[in-house]
Amino acid sequence: MSAASPVLALREGAVGVIELARPEKFNCLSTSVFEAMAAALDEFERDGSGVRALLIRAQGKHFCTGADLEEVKAMGGDPEQLKAYVAYGHRVLRRFEASALPVVAACQGLTLAGGSELMLACDVIFAADDARFGDQHAQYGLLPGWGGTQRLPRIVGLRRALDLFFSARWIDAATALAWGLVNYVVDSQKLGVAALEYCTVLASRSHTGIATMKHLARRGLDASLEEGLQTEQCVVATALAGADPAEGLTAFEERRAPRFQS
Repeated sequence: MSAASPVLALREGAVGVIELARPEKFNCLSTSVFEAMAAALDEFERDGSGVRALLIRAQGKHFCTGADLEEVKAMGGDPEQLKAYVAYGHRVLRRFEASALPVVAACQGLTLAGGSELMLACDVIFAADDARFGDQHAQYGLLPGWGGTQRLPRIVGLRRALDLFFSARWIDAATALAWGLVNYVVDSQKLGVAALEYCTVLASRSHTGIATMKHLARRGLDASLEEGLQTEQCVVATALAGADPAEGLTAFEERRAPRFQS
């Protein structure tokens, strides 16, 4: 992708990096941003790409402050345009959830509204210690349109989610960590390095193993416990006969790092 793109697709070894590159607009999300993110994901998921983990990060002071409201306003309240706009964002974010790659986000500054919805679609979240999170839709008579009403309650619980929706208040990184909204809080000057190091570790793991665990865990959210357990038994029984478990057991016996082929 060119330097003029609103999103850059970069490589750091076996880690693919999707970098939001609209710092002058606080990395707000637009159709062109979603298109560029989808294209980058296509590139990293391609067979033979060598990418084994994905990091989403952003240039500038803030991770992402939401949707590009100029684009929304330009639609003039046209229901068909708005329906297509919302649906496309849903499809792209759903792809991050469904990807076989582990998806990590590194959030600095403000992560608000649509930016929060992007973060919620990722698997693991790193936050700078001075980061803040929130959903301001109610403040402006708007609604979360890219999955926020469904994903946030599943992560932080219904009452906390409704509080954030209704009040439009921001929470700090320490609160986000305590609520389980983020996984790690690190010094703001070390955010990029810490998140990339974590992704590099994930990239060294069994790609098949991580993809299977991600699939089982996310699928289980929409199933009963019994259905999830039955699915796990069937999948694991087959997977244990594969090459990566055999290599892992051999490496354990030989006291060396595994050399996974997948």
